[in-house]
Amino acid sequence: MALQQWALPRLSELLPLDEGELKQILSYTDTLPDSEAAKNLGELLGNSPGAVQFIAAYIERRAAMNTGMSKHAPDGQDSQFAPPSQPPPPHAVDLKQPPDIMLSNGVGADAITDPKDLRQDPTSINGQPPAYAPPPGPPPAVASSRPPPPPATSSSRAPTHKHTNVVIKAAELRAIDEQEMQQMLQNLQFEYGIYNSDIEPEHETEYPCSCSIHRYQARKWRRYGVQDQWSKAVMYPGEKAYTDNVGPGMTLFSNNPYRFRVVSPYGYYAGNSRGLMWGPQRPIPSYHAQSIHQTITLNNALNHEAQANIDGKEPKVNIWADDAMETALADMSVSDNKRPVEKASDSKSQPVKASDEKRKSLAPPSNGTAEKPKSSRLSSFRKSIGIKSSEERAVSKVSKAVNKGQALRDEIQAEENGRWPDDEWRWLVTSYQEKVGMTKKIADLRARSPTQYLHLLRAGFFEPIPVAWANQASNPLKFSIEAAAGWRGITPAWRGYEDTAEERLYWVLNHRENPGGVTSRMKPDFISEMDMARARMATAVEPPPLYFSADDTCHLQHTSAGYSKQVMPPPFRAFDRPETPTDDTMILLDVSGSMDFDPLRPVYDQYLITGYNKSTQPKNKDVAKAIIRRFTEAMANHDHQFGGYDLTTFANSANYIGTINHENLDRMWRNVRIGGGTRVMTGWQKVKDLHFQKHHESATHHPIYGWQAGPETPMLRLLLLLDGEATDMDEFELDLLGLSWAHVTIFLIGVDGCPHHHRHANELQRISDVNHHVSFVDAQGNTPERFVTHELLKRHLGYEITMQEFTQMEELPPYVE
Repeated sequence: MALQQWALPRLSELLPLDEGELKQILSYTDTLPDSEAAKNLGELLGNSPGAVQFIAAYIERRAAMNTGMSKHAPDGQDSQFAPPSQPPPPHAVDLKQPPDIMLSNGVGADAITDPKDLRQDPTSINGQPPAYAPPPGPPPAVASSRPPPPPATSSSRAPTHKHTNVVIKAAELRAIDEQEMQQMLQNLQFEYGIYNSDIEPEHETEYPCSCSIHRYQARKWRRYGVQDQWSKAVMYPGEKAYTDNVGPGMTLFSNNPYRFRVVSPYGYYAGNSRGLMWGPQRPIPSYHAQSIHQTITLNNALNHEAQANIDGKEPKVNIWADDAMETALADMSVSDNKRPVEKASDSKSQPVKASDEKRKSLAPPSNGTAEKPKSSRLSSFRKSIGIKSSEERAVSKVSKAVNKGQALRDEIQAEENGRWPDDEWRWLVTSYQEKVGMTKKIADLRARSPTQYLHLLRAGFFEPIPVAWANQASNPLKFSIEAAAGWRGITPAWRGYEDTAEERLYWVLNHRENPGGVTSRMKPDFISEMDMARARMATAVEPPPLYFSADDTCHLQHTSAGYSKQVMPPPFRAFDRPETPTDDTMILLDVSGSMDFDPLRPVYDQYLITGYNKSTQPKNKDVAKAIIRRFTEAMANHDHQFGGYDLTTFANSANYIGTINHENLDRMWRNVRIGGGTRVMTGWQKVKDLHFQKHHESATHHPIYGWQAGPETPMLRLLLLLDGEATDMDEFELDLLGLSWAHVTIFLIGVDGCPHHHRHANELQRISDVNHHVSFVDAQGNTPERFVTHELLKRHLGYEITMQEFTQMEELPPYVE
């Protein structure tokens, strides 16, 4: 603490960041050895005289403090001053400390968490969320026909022990300012009127100026050290890292494959052609479209090449066999004996030596007597000067391959032993893999592609999402993927995804067992997404006239005459069981800033957004309130729960509003606050906590993965209202894949004639097709609210509701004292 108090004011003079962010940097740096700490600070601060002086003083002062403290530390209590690579002795772990407030490498959780989130999340312990990675333990058992053991009680759970690997360390470093950099880019795009998220503003000058574009670029350059560490952590054998650095000497000698093969969306010499050499450039629609086409083509080619390369580098021997060496040598001798021998019937052919004369087999003859090979003077001479024979070289090559495979096996087992500590942990992981439908794929990957298995294992692909990540501004599922800039993903074919959550989601969808027979669900590229969105938009028709209501919001506000055309949902098909009286209905409402905006429709020039037009329709918050009113009234008439239903809102954080019904909705609505981003995982985590607080007797709680439903836990039926794609929507959809106790019905509110709305609707349809616990209904423009409510009720209750039954459900519930 004393070191941080000394360093904080001095670091603030060199690095213009908030105090909380500076504390995060110092907390992380304090966990590193001296050499790595100096390197980390140097990458952040640069090599100015002030930075060099600060780094030297920091390292010297820290060494002096550690030396002084270790002299006065009692025996057995000095493990906290050891390098992070040394695990603490068992007695050094504080059993009274909750296991979910320690980071995987022992760093306090404030090193990677947004201070705002800590203030907003009352469930955090001392403002510190659980760790990135679970503590160590034995690996999960191989899937078998035996039923998994029941979860252990909390009293039998092993204390949390720190576990780390290269991916976790790189993720902790990257998470320090990842969210800040993403927000900085969005602010920059808004400032310069760039509406496409894939385009960065540019300002070409001879020398960097003080404009916000060059300040952002300077921050990017200072992160190249972080990018280098992240690349080293996630790269596969044989791959090379690259960046988008265009500094001196980097243009001609860069190994960035996108540098000369993808045109800039600003075109060639755009500044000169438009007279804007000394001002920010503007993207050109034709060049932007060309850039997208070239990027998609190059992404596909590089992904295919990378996957083929790593497949070719997988071990050729079975690394899990104890007799791998003997098996490999036996395979070699068999291949030698199978060399072709010339046919005797061919009288014109020249006589050749038989294969056994050309190359002696390593295996003994079949009669059991070993024949001594004939040696020549040349072979003796080669041996005397150290040249190996062909047989010796083959044996040496096989031996190296076997040793390399054994080392890989040891790494995998060490990582598995570092992630899952006991029977409860193994049961949870195995259960998750079965629910997601990945058991066979993971077992096959472990057996046949161990290198890829190890990479995905280190990134946590085979286990549930830690609950702590829901309330963190940045976590390993929120890292952006930028192929042209060199920010890599986890899988070999990572190019083309927006972030690591989308990459993991589609990796699961593309590799899970599919009972319906669909073998691949590749993510469509941007052009395909836009084409499908416009095709869906063209299918909109007039809503059925029998759903007309004069008290719909669009009619009360007189925004325009009549309803907007709507895309009709597919015929309802029941997959989950119908609702039962014990099911728990809740409502989760998006209250981000866009809910209160005047609805705007983007204007496209090819694929470039050039501006926005206003749409004549009510604000999204008004439509959402009307749908909630109709939904709760109908549900109360159906299940006679006249007390109401729990309402939770979310933006940057979640807020429990209370229990709402047809009588108190207007009063409770005054507590709804609009504004902020769209982080659905914060609201989802709050809803899960509320559900299990009611039904905790039938559930168990895990320190990392949170609540686990039991056989008697009632089903959660959630109505989720959104007005666009949440920033962590892929993480939410990924979490739902592993749950069987929740059914989510999504209502997506959109702007009339907006391709963005239909892109999101198509994505929700893809998720709904593979996860029958998720269903959705969307509406655009002036919404027929009765029609929407009827479709929502069908999917929420899980059975076909006739028009007559729906009309009865719409009647106003009786007044209850």
